[in-house]
Amino acid sequence: MIDFCNLAGHIVGSNIDSLTPDSICVIRLSALGDCCHALPVVRTLRDNFPDTKLTWIVGKTEFQLLEGIEDIEFIIFDKSNLLQSLIKLSGELKHRKFDILLHMHASMTANLVSCLVKATRKIGFDKDRARDLQRLFCNETIAAKPRQHVMDGLFGFAEHLGVGSKKLQWDLTIPESASIFADNHIQKGKINCVISPCSSQRFGETYDRSWSVENYLSVIEHLIKTYDIQLILTGGATEIELSYGKKISQHFKNQVKNLINQTSLKELAALVDKADFVLCPDSGPAHIATAMNTSVIGLYAMSNPLRSGPYCSQDCSINAYPKAAQKFLNKEISELKWGYRIKEPEAMNLITPMEVIKKIDQLILQKMEQH
Repeated sequence: MIDFCNLAGHIVGSNIDSLTPDSICVIRLSALGDCCHALPVVRTLRDNFPDTKLTWIVGKTEFQLLEGIEDIEFIIFDKSNLLQSLIKLSGELKHRKFDILLHMHASMTANLVSCLVKATRKIGFDKDRARDLQRLFCNETIAAKPRQHVMDGLFGFAEHLGVGSKKLQWDLTIPESASIFADNHIQKGKINCVISPCSSQRFGETYDRSWSVENYLSVIEHLIKTYDIQLILTGGATEIELSYGKKISQHFKNQVKNLINQTSLKELAALVDKADFVLCPDSGPAHIATAMNTSVIGLYAMSNPLRSGPYCSQDCSINAYPKAAQKFLNKEISELKWGYRIKEPEAMNLITPMEVIKKIDQLILQKMEQH
């Protein structure tokens, strides 16, 4: 019988019992980008609580990126098989109790997972960010701080425990086989650019944040003509990604290397690590690049990059979100709820190839001057 989690009154903005906890459990199941945002928070907790056992319940796909990190216990949860995964998790946690649960994932699936985690303190988001009734599953909430980047919001959990520092360190582990894979495709002595042309399709066609093939063709044409450059396409197995890969690689023949649906997440991370920059829309590779300390030219029009863009590459990214808000909603972004998604795929066309080319040229010039 699942206990419907602590329904007692909430303790807001408190860090009572802030002595070093023996055990902390983190729930952040997905997505890739959000897990990349959560990792520095967990790293910061590890530094501040070196003797605390840290456990992270994470999605099956996301674990493929995080695998190999030491000093953190990962429990894999497969969201695609919800009932079986809940039963399995119940067995794994049956005889365990944690001092603290950090409920970093506001979703109903994560709420169900939290019911299986026995913890004295169950800490969730503040009222505005606690979607899907998350507050019913927690007995404490982090302090409300409006208009934060997602990563800064997650650092609110560390702050709630009395940790004021931020350790912007990811240290993803790259196995030797993935590093060799990347070396086989990265060309030394050239500029290397990884292009991940498509966004996630999990929100449907009305929230497809992919830039058009035609726009990519214009930018790639400029890069090939202007620079001694190695261009690598990456992506998954969806129909749209395969279609983009085919159209772009056929257009440029042997001038672009098409690795769409040919990399594991570790191999992607290795490629990104060795690349000079990544070009992509709002998607996981933008945040994997941030984790690998690689510059990102991010393409944002349907979501606000100040909230969910590449954390260390805001200056390199194209922010057409204010234009899209004006054009499709007739509103200023200050009038929109923080995190509002503009579900108009045509919004991506507000980003012009010339804008992107200008950003890339500036970034390449800057890197050349540094070298």
